[in-house]
Amino acid sequence: MNRNPFEKLMWSIALPGFGQYLNGKYFKGTVLLILEFLINVQANFNQVILLSFHGEIGDAIKHAEYQWLMFYPCLYFFSMWDAVKDAGGGKDPYSFLPYVFAAFFVTVGLIFSSNLMILGVLLGPVWLPILFVFPGIIIGFITREIIKNIP
Repeated sequence: MNRNPFEKLMWSIALPGFGQYLNGKYFKGTVLLILEFLINVQANFNQVILLSFHGEIGDAIKHAEYQWLMFYPCLYFFSMWDAVKDAGGGKDPYSFLPYVFAAFFVTVGLIFSSNLMILGVLLGPVWLPILFVFPGIIIGFITREIIKNIP
């Protein structure tokens, strides 16, 4: 079996559960795939993405079911971390931190996505959470390094 953690990460980014399938974790992959489908449908996520890509942010906000959409970041980043871990990556005991902080920051971005404007532009439930991924990952890596270097 191919144990390339980067490949498993990329497949998990494509769709939660695919990295687990490639790792031979079929039950876990199926559960994650079903959860992704359930959350996606209940949150109207595909419609929200389509509207956001067309620049119709107001309509995207109206169509988003935030109670369901709030589950997506944790599912998404857990799937990525788990696939990488099972493929032999992330041997560091704190390798989960960038994923946790990214999920947290994306969730915070989602919470404020209906009213936070950046440079006078309302980014909505797709673009603002995507922007919040980057500080989450950076802070996660910094926190991991700080914790690893505590004597």
